[in-house]
Amino acid sequence: MATTAVPGTASSEQAVHKPTSARGWGADTADQPLRPMQFERRALRPDDVAIEITHAGICHSDLHTCRNDWEGTIYPVIPGHEIVGKVTAVGDEVTRHRVGDTVAVGCMVDSCTECDQCLAGWEVFCRKGCVQTYNSADYHDGTISKGGYTDHIVVRDHFVFKVPDGMDVSRVAPLLCAGITTYSPLRQYNVGPTTRMAVVGLGGLGHMGVKIGAALGAHVTMITTTPSKGDDARELGAHDVIISTDPAQMEAAVTRFDFILNTIPVSHEIDGYLNLLGRSGRMVIVGALMQMPGFVGSNLIWWNRAVGGSAIGGIPETQEMLDFCAEKGIYPDVEFIAMSEVNEAYERLLRNDVRYRFVIDMSRGL
Repeated sequence: MATTAVPGTASSEQAVHKPTSARGWGADTADQPLRPMQFERRALRPDDVAIEITHAGICHSDLHTCRNDWEGTIYPVIPGHEIVGKVTAVGDEVTRHRVGDTVAVGCMVDSCTECDQCLAGWEVFCRKGCVQTYNSADYHDGTISKGGYTDHIVVRDHFVFKVPDGMDVSRVAPLLCAGITTYSPLRQYNVGPTTRMAVVGLGGLGHMGVKIGAALGAHVTMITTTPSKGDDARELGAHDVIISTDPAQMEAAVTRFDFILNTIPVSHEIDGYLNLLGRSGRMVIVGALMQMPGFVGSNLIWWNRAVGGSAIGGIPETQEMLDFCAEKGIYPDVEFIAMSEVNEAYERLLRNDVRYRFVIDMSRGL
């Protein structure tokens, strides 16, 4: 017998040997809204887990991919890489997950698991290239992956996370992208109780950076262009707020910080922020994926500053992040929507009209 299936659902024989019909929402072209779609999920392989999706977060990356802002989108595309649900079936080689478990899936669903990066727990940097949760070619059959804006998904077991007992599963999904994107650089650079840390930009990433930084014990300052966001930042855990458009406030903060998490999602100048770093301070960029303006070299050389970048973490670090958030009671601030509201949500994302992440509640129907 090659799988275990939920009583009352499709038989294990069907789950293994037959593809399953899936329903979701996706885009046919860059200039068209998302619409309902039907497609096939693959039959379970021996190391696969089938998951009924209960919640899916909306990431700005989803919008960019649907609208081909970064080019390379393969249509039709079904986005979504912040996924939470229940295990409905497992292949016969799966031992880490059981039917009925609450699990999560993030931004990748496969890698070679054999190269130096994978063996070190950094599957995101797989030498072969990790298979992303959507718009990415499967290693085995070349089919293009379809994401979490769907009723169910099939994922290699290594890339399925355990959701710790007691978590509010309705708010977990954005942790699989916004959570790990901000947690990973803080862990890499040992942010903790002695760290004077700043977060630039209070949005989907920035608000998680504030929460996680404060939970790690750092002294957290929010840097924002919007004075009205100061109260929000303090509610999220920030100790101080700097309005970056106020020259006096920026001048007073020169050399103040050990670490700056830069979450601004668009191209921007960084010299003003570099000046806020003290000796051997580091600024890590996690939001802007496009061409950036140049900067003044002396702003790095003087005070031994450095600029770096950070992607999502690997599988071990992502599970560590979930466990940490469970222990500390950390969740993103979310607004729940029905799947049919996704196009409106995209337009609101463009206006920064969300506090701070959208989550699709699948119980409200596809």
